[in-house]
Amino acid sequence: MKNTILTLSLTLAAIASFSLQDAQAHCQVPCGIFSDQAEFEKLLEAQTTVAKANVEMAKLIEESTPLAANQATRWIMTKEDHCKKVITSVAEYFMAQRIKPDAENYEEALLAAHEVMRAAMKAKQDPSDEVAEALKTAILDLYRAYEGKEPDFHSH
Repeated sequence: MKNTILTLSLTLAAIASFSLQDAQAHCQVPCGIFSDQAEFEKLLEAQTTVAKANVEMAKLIEESTPLAANQATRWIMTKEDHCKKVITSVAEYFMAQRIKPDAENYEEALLAAHEVMRAAMKAKQDPSDEVAEALKTAILDLYRAYEGKEPDFHSH
């Protein structure tokens, strides 16, 4: 009896595991809840935070006080987190799920997505306005390549 229950339990676990793997193989989140516009908005919001962090760090570093050093460090960490969010979003949302190999604009979208990731990586390293602006440009270029139209965002 004990062996039968154990065998039945293992069989049910295996079936559940295979069913779960099949569901996960299609996409990382349940289908039907994608919002490309929301993802682009999040990317632009992260870029805006990176640009603001650069400005705030520059001001604080000039002060040379312990409080200013603490606050500058917090802005650096915030900038790092937002650059990481950009890289993760592009990798997990666009590259893994949304940019399809059979799409007409596949190569253009893939290259644009890669450029956003590279721009975010550079923004982690360089606190200049030019690098933050290059990240924004890369995000908008991804939008153009992916959507096939000019971006129309409110304020970022």
